[in-house]
Amino acid sequence: MASAPEWLTHEYIEHALRTHYKDDLLQIVKFEINPALGPGENYSGVLTKIRVSFKVFQNGERKETKNMIVKTSIDDDELTQELIAPYDIYNREMNIYEEVLPKLNELLHEIGDFEQLFPTAIYVDRERMAIIFEDLAVAGYVMADRIRRLNAEHAHLILRKLAKMHAASAVLNERTNGCLEGYDRGFFNNYTNAFSGYFVGTLHAAARWMSHIENMRQYADKLSKLAPHYMDIGRKCFAPTLGQVNVLGHGDVWTNNVMFKYDSKTGHPVDVLLFDFQFSFWGSPTIDLHQFINTSLEEQLRRDQQNDLFEFYHRIFTEYLKKLKYHQNPIPSLEQFKLQAEEKRFLAMHWSVVVQPVMISEDSTDACFNALVNNDERGIRFKDRLFQNPIVQQNLKALIPEFDRIGLLDVRSLDNKN
Repeated sequence: MASAPEWLTHEYIEHALRTHYKDDLLQIVKFEINPALGPGENYSGVLTKIRVSFKVFQNGERKETKNMIVKTSIDDDELTQELIAPYDIYNREMNIYEEVLPKLNELLHEIGDFEQLFPTAIYVDRERMAIIFEDLAVAGYVMADRIRRLNAEHAHLILRKLAKMHAASAVLNERTNGCLEGYDRGFFNNYTNAFSGYFVGTLHAAARWMSHIENMRQYADKLSKLAPHYMDIGRKCFAPTLGQVNVLGHGDVWTNNVMFKYDSKTGHPVDVLLFDFQFSFWGSPTIDLHQFINTSLEEQLRRDQQNDLFEFYHRIFTEYLKKLKYHQNPIPSLEQFKLQAEEKRFLAMHWSVVVQPVMISEDSTDACFNALVNNDERGIRFKDRLFQNPIVQQNLKALIPEFDRIGLLDVRSLDNKN
């Protein structure tokens, strides 16, 4: 389990709170610190829970208690740090919380929409690569079960918030002459193949498992042939498409990057907040949809109701583009939007075969960022174990034949799509 950084001390948090409250006399009187997540729950940062009681002296002395989440960079080995560096994930997320999300909120406020989409950052520390948030759990938000995954009620809440975020970002970019187009380092990008150890390594692990399963061996061979082209195909999918509505995508939409609030009487979800913007990118909104649908939904939803989910999202996305008076590119009809999603369908296969097995793993052995991105002996063991999960096996036995039928395992077919 990743431990909190040594510098995350009583004195550090006191300084952060003094800055936030603009009170140089603020004093912490009680300080508690604990890890927020265990192994396998998050691979893109270290999350630490902090509970503090403190005295504020500005405008009269008073005592407050605050629960916070501190997100810090991964304190891993030098090789892993070198691999992740080109993605610049920590600076990107700090920029988004400080500079982008407040502007998206302002745009939505212009049309009378004050619904909260994201948590607010209390303190951003660029030197330490840290962001401090209020702990959403205090406001009644909780994380859903990544193993059980989400039903339609949960999905609709997320898609509604995503559609608003996407639409507002398209308008912000239009009004500011392309201020968001520099967010060009999503999971697949033109600067680095550093995640090939994760993506291609896990693809090979899937192929190794399939090679031992009757009626799956033919797909193992196709995945192996796809591997040398995999990063290039993903890069083409992530490239913005001229003439279409591009947006600032969340970049990593899955169960553990959202938190829900539930009705205390009915148990139904009533709200959701989106967080973790380290891999945000400028490109097609359908990329976020493919990831969310193929990593985080109950199987019946994933397999049988994708059209309904795309229609639900499209209705809200186009509604908000019109409300915000977007006009840079034609707003797509539903059929046009579905065609745009088909152009990115390779990513549905990617999230299903390569990423979801990591996200729903219950085996915490070697579950760390190092094993995820490297293919040394430990990394290979970690990836091979992902495909011993009966749920993963059942899913892929159902999904791989369909992916093959529509050409997603064939390099030549994918080249034609792109």
